[in-house]
Amino acid sequence: MKILKLLTLAIALCSTLGSSAQQIVAHRGHHSAKGAVENSIAALRAASDAGIDVVECDLNMTADGEVVVINGPWLGERGDADRLNIQRSDLVTIRSKQLANGEKVPTLDEYLSEFSTLSNIRLVIEIKEHSTPQDETKIVRKVLDAVKSHRLGDRVEYTSLREHICNELVRLAPADTRVSYLNGTLTPEYANGLGYTGISYQLDVLKRIPRWIKEAHRLNMTVNVWTVNQPSDIMWCIANGVDYITTDRPDLVKEQIGK
Repeated sequence: MKILKLLTLAIALCSTLGSSAQQIVAHRGHHSAKGAVENSIAALRAASDAGIDVVECDLNMTADGEVVVINGPWLGERGDADRLNIQRSDLVTIRSKQLANGEKVPTLDEYLSEFSTLSNIRLVIEIKEHSTPQDETKIVRKVLDAVKSHRLGDRVEYTSLREHICNELVRLAPADTRVSYLNGTLTPEYANGLGYTGISYQLDVLKRIPRWIKEAHRLNMTVNVWTVNQPSDIMWCIANGVDYITTDRPDLVKEQIGK
């Protein structure tokens, strides 16, 4: 009888893992690939080449109103004499510096142009917090206009740590646009009431409050977990049925899901 119970449990576990529908999100692109760095065009291409489901990128607005792909708010290492604050510098100044792989900081238009040629992946855009609500509304409008001009609305989702940005996305984007909240402070029910279609919370938050995963799914919301880089954490995400796993090691997550 004991052996039968163990066998039944093993079959159930294999069935659960085998039916995994998790999507892999390359955090700031597949920047662990050779020749790539975070938020670079090379990292975007590498994710596509590796067969990753989704690429995540970060957006900031420069002092002269251009949208660039960089985590920010700084370009350069702490202590560098020529370190730049992205949101307080103009585009020409920012483009005068190189990323570690030799690329320049991509503009959103350049990034979307490249993304449009890579039909096997989708994109999650994180809009970073800015100093005023007015600037946050401004960048939301610019981002939505750029995505529309490239005709990529059906392949792009949005997320932010800032409620105001998420609220503006809900208000200004087409009705079927997917918007998730990053900050880990809202219950799924509250986030759903604001019009968000998903929650995108740190692993520690969802490990502390795992019931939020089921609550979000009950509300037809998606659940993303970030940033997941350890095999044991990857397996926790699979076992708990999250929808997206955001990682700096998409190759490792792909391997674990395959197992």
